[in-house]
Amino acid sequence: MKAVTLKQLKDELSHKSSNELKELCLQLSRFKKENKELLTYLLFESHNEESYVASIKAQMDAQFEEINTKNYFFIRKTVRKILTQTKKYIRYSKNKETEASLLLHFCKKLKLMKPSIHQSQRLENVYFSQLKMATKAIEKLHEDLQFDFQIELDNITNA
Repeated sequence: MKAVTLKQLKDELSHKSSNELKELCLQLSRFKKENKELLTYLLFESHNEESYVASIKAQMDAQFEEINTKNYFFIRKTVRKILTQTKKYIRYSKNKETEASLLLHFCKKLKLMKPSIHQSQRLENVYFSQLKMATKAIEKLHEDLQFDFQIELDNITNA
């Protein structure tokens, strides 16, 4: 089966009643966990972005605490998992401020991690690439927010 275009989907959805739309959303949420998570964000968390970011940061903190630090392989594997989840939450929000905040928090946690990431070139590469992405997100923000995030970025890179 070939998927139709977004315009065709929009046109077809405009002909549906609210009950039919509700049923379609519920059916969509049954198929994939990501669909359910996105609906959860849109319905319950999108109106309060600050608490959404705080909950993700708390989740990231807990995940960083659980990293198996006996071997760099396990560290890299877990860090990639945390980053993948963080990127998914950023995609849900589509807010550059949220993106910058979460990426900076990820970089801060990664840099403060023991054993040092400087012993692993791959972990350093992850760190620097995410710093670069955070910088790009900061550049797209309003000037006042840019200043605040730039101070936080400087604190992370100079620590």
